[in-house]
Amino acid sequence: MVNRFQKLSNSDDLFLFGARGTGKSTLIRTLFSNSKVLWIDLLSEEDEERFGRHPDELSKHLRSSQYQYVVIDEIQKFPKLLDIVHSEIERKSTDRPFFILTGSSARKLKKSGANLLGGRAFTYFLFPFTHFELGSLFHLQSALEYGTLPLVWARPENEKKEEFLRGYVRNYLKEEILAEQILRQIEPFKDFLEVAAQMNAEIINYSKMARDVGVSDQTIKSFFSILEDTLIGYSLPSFHRSVRKRQREAPKFYFFDTGVRRALARNLKVPLSPKTSEYGKAFEHFIILEIFRACEYAKNDFKLSYLRTKDDAEIDLIIERPGRPDLLLEIKSANYISEDETRILNKFFLDWGLPCEAQVWSLDPLSKKIQNVDCLHWQEGIRRIFKP
Repeated sequence: MVNRFQKLSNSDDLFLFGARGTGKSTLIRTLFSNSKVLWIDLLSEEDEERFGRHPDELSKHLRSSQYQYVVIDEIQKFPKLLDIVHSEIERKSTDRPFFILTGSSARKLKKSGANLLGGRAFTYFLFPFTHFELGSLFHLQSALEYGTLPLVWARPENEKKEEFLRGYVRNYLKEEILAEQILRQIEPFKDFLEVAAQMNAEIINYSKMARDVGVSDQTIKSFFSILEDTLIGYSLPSFHRSVRKRQREAPKFYFFDTGVRRALARNLKVPLSPKTSEYGKAFEHFIILEIFRACEYAKNDFKLSYLRTKDDAEIDLIIERPGRPDLLLEIKSANYISEDETRILNKFFLDWGLPCEAQVWSLDPLSKKIQNVDCLHWQEGIRRIFKP
């Protein structure tokens, strides 16, 4: 059993969002196993018919039974249930149950104008496993090639991992993402997904992608919005001290799992070999995801961005930390870091103008300092920032 770092309140109403297969139901069952729970699974035909199509059934059922918690799984399928939940919360009864609402898409809730309980419920997110959670079970090569979705990690054979990921992409996209599109956009969206997967971690070139897919720039932007709203990926904005100017720059985009990205790009059968560019890209992708997940779990209000100058000098990640110096981070998959790998980062450090720290995270097992740059093994770097 993997101990998840996401801790849920047991005395508040809450939303728990996460892509399908990240373990939301398992986490809730584990944390509330000793409580009396009404579990409503809107993916099941029985619960869909009883509660989804007849929301008032929930109130009637709660009047006749005593529960400590009510879990409504995949709440985005029937947002009208949130009106019933809201009215139950407003009763302010001392013996009312707490509501735990899970979802894999915030988009449907937004589009339907759903009642989001007026801030009366806390919001949490759950992601694929982190290396912290896996502990001694963690294996970097497997994480890079197949990702860390719980049901992938549970399969020891690589062929089974590949089979699951192909099915996940095919079924998930059909149920969650393609359902968001009008029919005439399905084929362009499929093409977009493959192109987006191939360009993962690169600065988005909307015009080029539009030409490749055969749609408008605005359509490409709407497709990326769908990926974010359905929790399939995250945008990494360009750094600028001015928020207004920061919004003008094109972001990078990262899919939420390395294995899912490889499945979308149709290269699960292509091995990742160290010292190759593809290995380096996968390693950077993995580290960015680890940091993103750790920030969310720690709720530390860190702000993440990347920086590329007009002459193409780049910093992979800038972490703005309230009350602490900015962290300028370069991610490299090399087994040894020399002065050559730190020269550009050291120049950024000297020119930054505000207190900052500069680090390179890599596969080099030895920690060292080269001029103003701390060179750390990636696990040591994450440990220093996010001590679980």
